Amino acid sequence: MSYHVCIAETDDAFEVGDDESILEAAIRANVNMAHECQFGGCGTCRIKLLEGSVRYDEFPMALTEEEHAEGYALACQARPNTDVVISAAAKGMEFAPAVVVDAKVKSIVPLTADIAHLTLQLSEQTPLDYRPGQYMNILLQDGSTRSFSMASASLPDNMLDFHIRRIEGGYFTGELLAAMQPQMPLSLEIPLGTFCYHEDDWRPLVMVATGTGLAPIKAILESLLDNDDCPPVSLYWGMRTEADLYLCQEIESWRERLYEFNFVPVLSRADAAWEGRRGHVQHAVVEDFDDLSEHAVYLCGSPDMITEAKSLFSGRGASLDYMYSDSFTFQKPVALVA
Repeated sequence: MSYHVCIAETDDAFEVGDDESILEAAIRANVNMAHECQFGGCGTCRIKLLEGSVRYDEFPMALTEEEHAEGYALACQARPNTDVVISAAAKGMEFAPAVVVDAKVKSIVPLTADIAHLTLQLSEQTPLDYRPGQYMNILLQDGSTRSFSMASASLPDNMLDFHIRRIEGGYFTGELLAAMQPQMPLSLEIPLGTFCYHEDDWRPLVMVATGTGLAPIKAILESLLDNDDCPPVSLYWGMRTEADLYLCQEIESWRERLYEFNFVPVLSRADAAWEGRRGHVQHAVVEDFDDLSEHAVYLCGSPDMITEAKSLFSGRGASLDYMYSDSFTFQKPVALVA
């Protein structure tokens, strides 16, 4: 038996078989839907059910019970129980299609003991329609990819920069990155993803990052520097130790350039000398905000943080319609994001 799926914004329609997810059927039917990891870990394929219902063989890690109750689903794991109508658009936003381009390594500079700043140079003939917050794929010779979020708001002189955390035992971050030299050629697929600033929300911003999840949030906030329409911004950044806070000075310099900017670093393994906030970053937010119903929330970093933050923040009144996330997953090589 098959079920009919219709995308409300585009009127695209396709059939989903009993053994298929919505995303698998869309790909088979050549219907474009945003996706990345395809195992329920990143949340890129998040959709909203307008009509009908779906089921899961195993409830996906990047979807909370609160989201499920409000009609959200992950297309890569959702299997229809009925004909369905879905909303797959990011509130009417349009994103340029990704293109494959050539680049060369410009530099690799350590930011901390396990985080590197990688800069790539694109060819001068490569104009990109890029939204701050998006990411790119590095295409490896074995056919796999590694995904990294751009860390700046613009691409001056066709330069891309990334914050990359070395993962113990990681093939790319542990082996290939260490062997990279200036002028080494790379093939990229760019830009990708729908994580970006939603200026039409007209809401104060609560930005929450763990680790190098700061990179796309940095790109978004840089795009708001000296912007008269910038809403109030609160940035919470979770790291383990003070030595890991590789961007604190630059962030502090934004205080006069962002409207009502509040920066709160939170350390989970702080030593006795640390005088700032301790614990987990999502807990610091709920300690500071009794009511998040009027805020737009941006979450980027570990899947565990994002999952708990969505639940906690919903309990403070945050609307899932104004909660945006980019989960940095490491479970499978093809879906590695850093």
